[in-house]
Amino acid sequence: MKESYKALFTPWKIGNVEIKNRFVMTSMGGTSIFGWLEPNHFDKEAANFLLERAKENVGLILPGIAPIRDTLGGKWLYQGKGKFKKLSAFMDEFHKTGAKMFVQLTAGFGRSMAVNDIMVKALENKFLGAVMKPVLDVSYLTASASKTPNRWYDKVDSRPLTKKEIEQMVRAFAKTAKLCKEAGVDGVEIHAVHEGYLLDQFTMPYTNLRTDEYGGSFEGRYKFAVDIVKAIKAECGDDYPVSLRYSVVSKTKGFGKGALPGEIYEEVGRDMIESEKAAKYLQDAGYDCLNCDNGTYDAWYWSHPPMYMDQNCNLEDVKHIKQFVDIPVVCAGRMTPDAAAKAISSGDLDAMGVARQFLADPAWITKIMEDKEDSIRPCICCHNACFNMAHYEGVANDQSLSDNRGMARCAINPQTMQHNKYKILPAKKKKKVAIIGAGIGGMEAARVLKLRGHEPVLFEKNNKLGGVFNEASAPSFKEKDKELLLWYDREIHRAKIEVHFDTEIKSLDELKGFDEIIVATGAKANKPPIEGMDKAIEACDYLKGATVGEKGVIIGGGLTGCEIAYDLFKKGNKPVIVEMKNDLMAVSGICLANSSYLRDFFALNNVEVHLETKLKKITDTGVTVVDKEGNIFNIDADTVITSMGYHPAPVFNKGKNIKYVGDCDKVGNLRTVIWGAWNVAMKI
Repeated sequence: MKESYKALFTPWKIGNVEIKNRFVMTSMGGTSIFGWLEPNHFDKEAANFLLERAKENVGLILPGIAPIRDTLGGKWLYQGKGKFKKLSAFMDEFHKTGAKMFVQLTAGFGRSMAVNDIMVKALENKFLGAVMKPVLDVSYLTASASKTPNRWYDKVDSRPLTKKEIEQMVRAFAKTAKLCKEAGVDGVEIHAVHEGYLLDQFTMPYTNLRTDEYGGSFEGRYKFAVDIVKAIKAECGDDYPVSLRYSVVSKTKGFGKGALPGEIYEEVGRDMIESEKAAKYLQDAGYDCLNCDNGTYDAWYWSHPPMYMDQNCNLEDVKHIKQFVDIPVVCAGRMTPDAAAKAISSGDLDAMGVARQFLADPAWITKIMEDKEDSIRPCICCHNACFNMAHYEGVANDQSLSDNRGMARCAINPQTMQHNKYKILPAKKKKKVAIIGAGIGGMEAARVLKLRGHEPVLFEKNNKLGGVFNEASAPSFKEKDKELLLWYDREIHRAKIEVHFDTEIKSLDELKGFDEIIVATGAKANKPPIEGMDKAIEACDYLKGATVGEKGVIIGGGLTGCEIAYDLFKKGNKPVIVEMKNDLMAVSGICLANSSYLRDFFALNNVEVHLETKLKKITDTGVTVVDKEGNIFNIDADTVITSMGYHPAPVFNKGKNIKYVGDCDKVGNLRTVIWGAWNVAMKI
């Protein structure tokens, strides 16, 4: 282990609970010990997830949020003692690892509730809402401090919570905390004056317009959060630790409008001056720890940083707020061990909060301890499986029901929260398997096959591993993608998997002697029959380093096109985006935290965007396009870059012993490629 990391492995305390090291696994929706968005119960999959992480040397573990009242059915969490008996038995086993666990309790989402189409209809249609109410009370689930627009569909409003409903919640927090204490849980965390969730909506001026005792003054806005901790302490005793998830600064300009790093703006939520006062006020009310980051759902990229946000993006604000309290302070947000260890050593921080790295590699702390950092599979901040709640113009939360129920899974590690589905089982009969294409899909298939005892052989037409992911990882903000490529390269070499570079397989006759063949040859760019297409360069050509002029027009405002525009702007160029749909990145699967950052960035920096606009032709001086009104106009450009989608490009047809992996089967994303590789490799 590095000498510089030693501070991370020193003990600390929250209240009277000693924690063995400074690593905190922060909560992730889906890892909830009482289930996720379903009737509460003791969740075995979450329990397995939490226990396996505890065995890998985490100091403090926070399961995913536990709503004090069920999303489905409306039962209070404290009702039904059976799950707490199971929790008690689990805690006995959990404590053998030396880790501690706080259960994170939440009042709910309020206006941040990610409503889908049926939920929107229930809010718009009172009859439908009444019919659905016994199972899914959308009006209650979206209720907020005041009448405010829903973050995901601003044409519907949240209703204000009544005083009676608030008081019921306060009592429920206390009753649930007591049951957690009796079950052996080390403490509870209240969620949250954080991220623009329900309790935070009460604290912030732009979402709390109340005139009763829960609004108006500073004390009124923070009363809900204060009442909760006082009720818990009265029920459980002053010595039972209560942590608070806390956003230091809201970083919010208005409804649906976040503030980017470095932006000069007027804060409508909690600014630093109020936060200095609020942190001390909440400590004095009884909270024993502040688990911090920044942001709201309107500025979601601060709470769920995509790869465009800097590492340690919240650290300076959290270090500042620590000066105003005497209780421990944790910081989360793309934290790195080096920065965290330095801040802890200097007394500027007490612990390092990390979430999604635990999805990508459960043993990453153990690997640090064993000086095996190069074997850590990095989280790439894609949110493709753990939090792929997509939102774009005209659509609320465009997320499938299966993904909604299966949060906290991982695009690059299918075994996360799916350990009974994705398993490494020894092969009954060892087979020699040819894999055509050494991109991510081909490498992952080879890796899984090798772990099962097969003999995979990779054939790659280029001179290096990675396929098109080499181009995808080219921009400067894709440092974690580059780390993932290096991880695969090392894993392929460690496993001693045979690789043939500069070898393009064109005939099945070249693969005689193999028992099975996996085709992983990826996809090819779409090239519609539009005049002048030969004058453009394709997205991958740009990412390979093709020469681009000062002004580049990107045809296609999907994720790839938008990332190219972002990259061009950062390089000092003047990008223009032309998109047929009514919004950028208007597809499912792209987390709002990722897409809203890019949309906000383009708006702040006046990047020219033409929506609902089609390409007519490409000329020597730019492009000719037509908008939704039928207006035809020219856009001058030095370079035209096409990002118009892809289609599968398998080298052979499927057969009895020929299987497809990745985009050569169906064009998707990293998640579909890697999960698909497992689906194939597990069956051979």
